[in-house]
Amino acid sequence: MKPIVAVVGRPNVGKSTLFNKLLGKKKAIVHDQPGVTRDLNYADTEEIDTGGFEPDAGNIITKQVRDQARLAIEDADVIVFVMDARAGLIPQDEELVNMLRRAGKPVIYVANKIDTPRQAALVADFYSLGVDEIMGVSAEHGMGITELIDEILKRLPEREEAPVDEERIKVAIVGRPNVGKSSLLNRLIGKSRAIVSDIAGTTRDPVDTPVDIDGRKYLFIDTAGIRKKSKVSLTVESYSVMEAIRSIERCDVALLLVDGKEGVSTQDEKIAGLIEDRKKCCAVIVNKWDLAPEKDTHTVEYAKETIRQKLPFIAYAPVLFTSALTGQRVPKVLETVNDLFERGRSKASTSALNSALESIVARKHPPSSRGREVKFYYMTQVGVLPPTFLIFCNHPDGVEDSYVRFLTSALREAIGMEGIPLRVVFKQRH
Repeated sequence: MKPIVAVVGRPNVGKSTLFNKLLGKKKAIVHDQPGVTRDLNYADTEEIDTGGFEPDAGNIITKQVRDQARLAIEDADVIVFVMDARAGLIPQDEELVNMLRRAGKPVIYVANKIDTPRQAALVADFYSLGVDEIMGVSAEHGMGITELIDEILKRLPEREEAPVDEERIKVAIVGRPNVGKSSLLNRLIGKSRAIVSDIAGTTRDPVDTPVDIDGRKYLFIDTAGIRKKSKVSLTVESYSVMEAIRSIERCDVALLLVDGKEGVSTQDEKIAGLIEDRKKCCAVIVNKWDLAPEKDTHTVEYAKETIRQKLPFIAYAPVLFTSALTGQRVPKVLETVNDLFERGRSKASTSALNSALESIVARKHPPSSRGREVKFYYMTQVGVLPPTFLIFCNHPDGVEDSYVRFLTSALREAIGMEGIPLRVVFKQRH
């Protein structure tokens, strides 16, 4: 499991700004030094950027936000506690520090909004908390961010690589509560299937189920059960997102279950975003389709189009309509998993890639950036699961996001990787 960094603090201290700045640094590191992502893992906002601690009229932290913060504190490897240097130390900060001390986790204390050298003296006020070091930063202007990242890296635990069974397709069944994840898993593995064993995960991981089905080996990453917390009472939805993150990180193929009666929810959109961010092969499984009223061919096509509109970032993913209860079209799910896995680890020839690139650019040339023409020279595939492509060009920073989306979609169609997430990286040719 990748390390988790929790960014916590009361409202309006600049957590989101700091979070985005850290992500910006992470992206720079990913592009400049491939491999650093293994050590530096700032995940989606849903995972580590808590909603802040909202004091009520009695200056007591409300239960809901306290629970969200405790979730981050419990599951994090390193905690970044953010305070407002301009506002100074207030009682809520002291209450939160006491909570952090009880957690026994590595904590980095940050005084944000130190926007000028003259304001650096404001940090001194926070040493009355009795901590050894307070880092002064300006999330808005980027001051002190590099030093903060260095400190986070120093605090991250060393982790042994878990043994990987390359033969097994790792499948995560994800979705909001009560959409039928357990029912689908049970239907997929079936009583007559050859279940190898149940491997109990660590307290941080879901339970995995290795199973052999029709000569193929799978590892189903169970996300159906809600782990009981000894000290924390959590909202089900908050925890389901956390659990989905863990499972998506580890899978080859993610199955996003959507309730056929209720349709796509905000929670589904969040989880779909997590899948796309991590470039995992994915299928949208519309479960409980047997309960949907007045179905016909037009109903299915309309439902597919609605899903793609609500989940545009995974619009390429296949959509299946099933019933885990009756078994309707459940065998098609495994067929889709196999197909996505095989094509997700396929490789395109360099000649085919460059022919496709030439055709795509001829159809729509990348727009100029700051008066400079963007030119693509050469393309090659450098990875699988997801298929990852490196394009050498004259001005990598000038390739607009909208053009990257167009290029990725056109490339997917040109090389026969429909339904597969692609990662395209641009590098300057020297």
